Amino acid sequence: MKRAVLERLATGRAAKQPLSLVTRLADGAQCLWDSRHRQGELSLTPQQAAEVQSLLVAGRSAPLATSGGALFARSYAAPPRLLVVGAVHVTQFLAPMAALAGFEVVVIDPRRAFASEARFPGITLITEWPDQALAQIGLDAHSAVVTLTHDPKLDDPALVAALNSPAFYIGALGNPRTHAKRVARLSERGLGELIGRIHAPVGLDLGGRSPAEIAVSVLAQVIQIRNRGATQ
Repeated sequence: MKRAVLERLATGRAAKQPLSLVTRLADGAQCLWDSRHRQGELSLTPQQAAEVQSLLVAGRSAPLATSGGALFARSYAAPPRLLVVGAVHVTQFLAPMAALAGFEVVVIDPRRAFASEARFPGITLITEWPDQALAQIGLDAHSAVVTLTHDPKLDDPALVAALNSPAFYIGALGNPRTHAKRVARLSERGLGELIGRIHAPVGLDLGGRSPAEIAVSVLAQVIQIRNRGATQ
């Protein structure tokens, strides 16, 4: 491994930045991929870069099918993040389940009566407005954003931030009628072409109605999308 690549890998891992080290098995030539840039002596085709990115989002290492197995991508991915807007009943089930599934969980809600340690023991809480909180956190391709408040003043700014980011998953609670109104509001903000990224109603259709069942469906869908390795 070239010294410059090794140093960049060490720096990225220390900063918990997702990186992929791609090696050509025939001669050991390597490059480092960080979702946008390539560093090293090895070149990648657009198709190979897309596959490396898909593996990186999913947190998987594997030979590249697009190279006929000649290249191997080793992913160094930080734990995926689940950013939940709304310290509501569904979130009380979703947050601990997601943490057990290996996600770094952050609950965002400026309503301090809801976002309390008593209701969310051991979960990171941010009591700023969602757009401000997400700007501070920084959304990347390992971030999933779920809005659960039913309040446009809280949900919409979060969705705007998520739609303008590489977050791999965006979901919003609400029935089709609620979502139609949401689409109209976001379209007025010029986000019409991006709105299709929102999973709404949020979660897989498991037929459940209780807060716990909805939480299971949301987490299942987030995991499903992440394991597909594609930004959605």
